[in-house]
Parts: sequence; C-alpha cells; structure tokens
Amino acid sequence: MAESKNSIEQTALALAEPAAEQLGVYIVDVSYEKGVLCYYIDKENGVGIDDCEAFSRAVEPLLDEKDMIESEYSLDVSSPGVDRKLKKERELLYYTGREVEVKLFAARDGVKELDGVLKGYHDKTAVIETENGELEIPLKEAAYIRLKFTF
Repeated sequence: MAESKNSIEQTALALAEPAAEQLGVYIVDVSYEKGVLCYYIDKENGVGIDDCEAFSRAVEPLLDEKDMIESEYSLDVSSPGVDRKLKKERELLYYTGREVEVKLFAARDGVKELDGVLKGYHDKTAVIETENGELEIPLKEAAYIRLKFTF
C-alpha cells in the first residue's frame, strides 16, 4: 500500500534528522511532489553546495534501506532560498527572531505589506513585532511571510 505524501515527508524527516545533526545543518522542510523528494536544509551562516552534497550522500543510503517510496523518485537537497515563503510550523519556529516581510491578502488598518521580526508561532498564527507593536497574523490571512534580506 502506497504511503501518503504527508507520511512520506514525516518519515523522510525523521530518518534524516540524525544525519543533519551530525553534519551541523537543520532540515527546514521536506517535500514530496511529482516523484521528487526534496530536503531544504540551512545552518547559521547559510548552506552551500558542499553542505547539500554531504547531506545527500549521508541520507541516500538511509532512504534506500527504508525503501518507503514504492515508485521511482529523485532526491533533491537545497537551501531554502532567499524568497522562500514560510508556510509550515517547523520553518516558522526555526526562523523565529529573524526579520521577515509580510504581505496580507486584505489590508489591516490600511496596511497590506509590512516588515518586522518573527517573534513566534502558535495555533497557525505568526506573531510579528513591527515598529507599531506586535501583530498576530493567521497564516490563512497572509499571501506570504518570508525572510527579509538586505543586500
């Protein structure tokens, strides 16, 4: 019986956590779509190709041994990317304390886009500290919440 997308992602995450820890990286997210199992990894000063390659080499034999995906699939390891939208609890908790950009579907007090610091996440709601105070933003009200980078 084929496992569900969610089950594959959860199993893949649990399987790879020890390898990630040993390599000094954090698994920000795991996705399985259209025959591609993708790990998004990060670390304090960002990850490079060598980090992704080392992680891939460490995880591939674990995945082969577990044999949890019945059909052929590709393994992809990547950094989260500069414009990645933070959607899952795991990501939002990992990036707590970082500056974010938020765009709302509908304006709140005349404001549709704002910057601030991600202070926390609970009950599918992000807590953002702005210059005007703390805002609680349910994820369903945000077109996106993403890390803010200043170049």
